[in-house]
Amino acid sequence: MDIAAIRAHSADDMKRVDQIIQSRLRSNVALIGQLGHYIIGGGGKRLRPLVTVLMARAAGHNPEDERHALLGATVELIHTATLLHDDVVDDSAVRRGQDTANEIWGNEASVLVGDFLYTRAFEMMVELNDMTTMEVFSRTTNQIAEGEVMQLMHVHDPAVTQARYEEVIYRKTAVLFEAGCRLAARLAAPHDPHLESAARDYGRHLGIAFQLADDALDYDGNAETIGKNIGDDLAEGKPTLPLIHCLAHTDNNTRQIIEKAIETGGRTAIEPVTAAIAQTGSIAYTRGLAEQEAEHAEAALAAFPDSDFRTALSKLARFSVGREY
Repeated sequence: MDIAAIRAHSADDMKRVDQIIQSRLRSNVALIGQLGHYIIGGGGKRLRPLVTVLMARAAGHNPEDERHALLGATVELIHTATLLHDDVVDDSAVRRGQDTANEIWGNEASVLVGDFLYTRAFEMMVELNDMTTMEVFSRTTNQIAEGEVMQLMHVHDPAVTQARYEEVIYRKTAVLFEAGCRLAARLAAPHDPHLESAARDYGRHLGIAFQLADDALDYDGNAETIGKNIGDDLAEGKPTLPLIHCLAHTDNNTRQIIEKAIETGGRTAIEPVTAAIAQTGSIAYTRGLAEQEAEHAEAALAAFPDSDFRTALSKLARFSVGREY
């Protein structure tokens, strides 16, 4: 599915989001602007602000009121801050097909600019002048941090269960989609808790579907297309769902190979691991769960009036699981 066709429904809104982001990256400290512009301009999908502005419009928000663009920009700055911190924690050298910021400027600069983006995002939240927005975003960033710590605890641990994995991807990924969608609907319809709840459900299911598809692509994607090396999660000792499912359904000898690969990290065992994942149907299993989550996201849209924006959100749910990058 072509995401460009989905973006067409919100081209003006996203143009304003980008303008806000660019303006809020300005700083008297030159390195902040250089590093911030580098990662913001690094070719990301801008999926989180896109779904935020689409949700606001689907809920009936007036585009002349630019608070939905400010909300989308805030979501993107929070996400970008997490990327900067993630790459330091994971010691990543490549993201989206280019050198990571920490590879160019070092870990210290990446962490500190990530902090700048977080605090800038909170300044922007204040401008929205809504205590519930502050409360939701504060809790969301806290949950993201908890998810990062939980994932760190799971590194090199082959005993991670599917339930523990699902808790991590909810906190680490889905919770920001959930918050952006909920607050977008609240912005448009502040006195409609049913619509706000449906938007929250859509965002949660979309975020989970997106991360499940991402984890499947790590073993079944094209390195050039996805902008990172195949097997990066294994190299970092991260037991994502394809590995967890495979461990539960393979023979004892193969299980020992996979467990050792998780415990030690690296790509030396990538071929037998990917072969085992294919043999056990673990990619299909992961994609199947992603498709179920996308269906739940689409079902949540029934609460919204029919419009091009609701249709775009429906297509976005299908894109999240059908994409190749």
